[in-house]
Amino acid sequence: MKKVLFLLAITLCLSATAQKKVINSKTSYAREVLQPYVDRGELPGAISIFYNNGVQEICCVGYADVEKKRPIRLDNVYMQCSQTKGFCGVTIAKLVEEGKLSLDDPVSKYLPEFNELWVQDSDKDGVKTLHKAKNVLTVRMVLNHTGGFPFEISAKRNDVRGGGWSGGAPIRQVASIAAASPLMFEPGTKDLYSNTGIDIGAAIVEVITGMKWENYLKKEVLDPLGMKSSWFWPTDKQLKKQIEMYDTHEGAPATYRLENGWEQRPYNDKHVFASAGAGLWTTAKDQLKFYKMLMNLGMGDNGVRILKEETVKSILAVSTRPERLGGYSLGLNAPKKDGENEWFGHGGAWGTNCMVNWHKKQLKLWVVQLNGSQPWNDAVNKAAEKFFSQAIDTSGIDAYTGRTK
Repeated sequence: MKKVLFLLAITLCLSATAQKKVINSKTSYAREVLQPYVDRGELPGAISIFYNNGVQEICCVGYADVEKKRPIRLDNVYMQCSQTKGFCGVTIAKLVEEGKLSLDDPVSKYLPEFNELWVQDSDKDGVKTLHKAKNVLTVRMVLNHTGGFPFEISAKRNDVRGGGWSGGAPIRQVASIAAASPLMFEPGTKDLYSNTGIDIGAAIVEVITGMKWENYLKKEVLDPLGMKSSWFWPTDKQLKKQIEMYDTHEGAPATYRLENGWEQRPYNDKHVFASAGAGLWTTAKDQLKFYKMLMNLGMGDNGVRILKEETVKSILAVSTRPERLGGYSLGLNAPKKDGENEWFGHGGAWGTNCMVNWHKKQLKLWVVQLNGSQPWNDAVNKAAEKFFSQAIDTSGIDAYTGRTK
């Protein structure tokens, strides 16, 4: 009996760490269109990954640091910025799945300071006219940008502070400041893209779990998926190999940018706070694990289940907004209605993007750190069309092989 139990334990351990088989497409569609831009210096470097039901094309072209001629690689860290929002969406979805939260719960159920809210009607000569909010602010509203919150609270906005962003504020403090500030419109009636709303969602996670949001994310999502290089404070060693930032100029070489106004160096000291709206550093290798989990309806490529299939289908892969307000789910761009040709995912401020189609098991991942025009986008889209239109052999794809390190 002991021998049987031992073998069963070994089997479970192996299945939990198995890596799903991926076939190299042996194509170079992305590289063919991107290399000329790199050769002219217009594109410093980029990572493109196309995935189609087990067949994958990976393109790492150009440099993470042009001056040092350091090639761009899958394990280079970079700021994914707003792609962090989808991670918050997953943590909310987990609590919904576990029955600890309903998307239609009032935010005030978890954060009492939101019990009374005010909506701004006008702002003339510095005098604001307000009225008491009539609609109840719900959890789904703060996660799908229909809560009425500004992009950032005053404590974080660079136009208020007269300079760059200070690195943020603690998530619970962000929520408290937001509750004391006027809303831009009645909750649920319009949409306004807002890091603040996502941080409020993270504050709700903190109240329910009794953990800091970033620690809950690490425990329930990052660690189980094996995302060892993703965190809000990259190490000094990681930053030595980061993908540097550049300003692009159509028809001319890109120029180096030391930092941006929203997240200033040093990137990992005490002035930096975790933000669910935009703050998680990652690598292409790690980000691929997260989005493949979404594509596989909650199952990581390493065999670890993060969410149930129905959870992903119902509140992540399809919009949670009123139909007239366009498509968006919980921290993720999503279609109004599900369909076999529909994609969901998210982009980030410095040009990153990843979208998945769970019906066809397809994925498109794009990594750059650029500010400015990106004239190669149409060419990359055409390269993707070529890749996804080719016939593929999927025999043996469902097998899992090897073990993650």
